[in-house]
Amino acid sequence: MNAANDYATLVGRIFLSALFVLAGINKAMGAAGTIAFITDAGLPLPQLVYAGTVALELGGGLLLLVGYQARLVALAFAVFCIAAAVVFHPSLSDPSFLKNFALAGGMLFVFANGAGRFSLDARRGA
Repeated sequence: MNAANDYATLVGRIFLSALFVLAGINKAMGAAGTIAFITDAGLPLPQLVYAGTVALELGGGLLLLVGYQARLVALAFAVFCIAAAVVFHPSLSDPSFLKNFALAGGMLFVFANGAGRFSLDARRGA
């Protein structure tokens, strides 16, 4: 990989992770509203779904940021984004539907290519 690719991969990881870390913080600060949203979507065990979502967005976002277990985290986010699109934004006319699929595509790119040179994964030879 050349230097431009190394830096682009780092910046891309930062941008992707920022979205999830901030979303996780917002959900953590607004538990009642988020749980109500999950309940309204008809998902079972809304408190458990809420806790898992916050853990993935915050924890996974931070792991992606530093590039640790990035392929696994990115795959989890890809599945999460597709599920969120289908469950919470099931209309093609909803911009969030396409945004979630675009995010899933970015995460699949990280899954396929790894975290890049500037990551903990690269330091440990993964």
